Amino acid sequence: MADQPKPISPLKNLLAGGFGGVCLVFVGHPLDTVKVRLQTQPPSLPGQPPMYSGTFDCFRKTLFREGIRGLYRGMAAPIIGVTPMFAVCFFGFGLGKKLQQKHPEDVLSYPQLFAAGMLSGVFTTGIMTPGERIKCLLQIQASSGETKYTGTLDCAKKLYQEFGIRGIYKGTVLTLMRDVPASGMYFMTYEWLKNIFTPEGKRVSELSAPRILVAGGVAGIFNWAVAIPPDVLKSRFQTAPPGKYPNGFRDVLRELIRDEGVTSLYKGFNAVMIRAFPANAACFLGFEVAMKFLNWATPNL
Repeated sequence: MADQPKPISPLKNLLAGGFGGVCLVFVGHPLDTVKVRLQTQPPSLPGQPPMYSGTFDCFRKTLFREGIRGLYRGMAAPIIGVTPMFAVCFFGFGLGKKLQQKHPEDVLSYPQLFAAGMLSGVFTTGIMTPGERIKCLLQIQASSGETKYTGTLDCAKKLYQEFGIRGIYKGTVLTLMRDVPASGMYFMTYEWLKNIFTPEGKRVSELSAPRILVAGGVAGIFNWAVAIPPDVLKSRFQTAPPGKYPNGFRDVLRELIRDEGVTSLYKGFNAVMIRAFPANAACFLGFEVAMKFLNWATPNL
């Protein structure tokens, strides 16, 4: 295996991870809106067509009815959350690697990289859950025709007033179930591909931008291949009326499989996979470019 990355500087990680996260959200949010609307659309009545027949139909209808702003609806919540979230995410991965090293020069195996990635998923849940809850509510309200929330801050304020802090953190367990294994797969795949793409005699840090884009994009696809089923459950649970699922994700899972079959756990699959490559390619390229700039501009930071 090729050389391991240098120890992470928390401040550089905050800046570079935040920049990578902003790149990911900007590139991927339109298809994230499509994904959530597909996952949360109500079952069609007998003899009636569904609200959206698929990814491209949902994209077309959203763009036609609401314009480009409709595709970026709810983006403020993830944008606000990405800087600390990705800083914590990359810091968690670095910490997970460091905890498994007896000596700084130790090279970690891929299972160890997977475990380090899982730790990053635990770290980000506290930031991710409120952002996901608000984002999903804002994304579906436009398609339902009801305007309960005027924006991100209004949604957060009303959730807190109605349900307290538990209302804002609704779906925490499902977010953990999604992000812990998916983050392990995410970082392990990225590190694996970077090592594969590094030419003989070269260092991983010298990898070209196109190879970083491919490694990041494929890592995103592997991440979502693991994350889609719990993500469907999370979207349903977070947007459901209060009290609909008293037993949490077990009730959501039972209802989905009973009413729509096992394939319903992969609702939004096309939208997720179309989004995964460019969004995560942009994230990792943004992170790597920012880190190179910071290492050049402030080598002792």
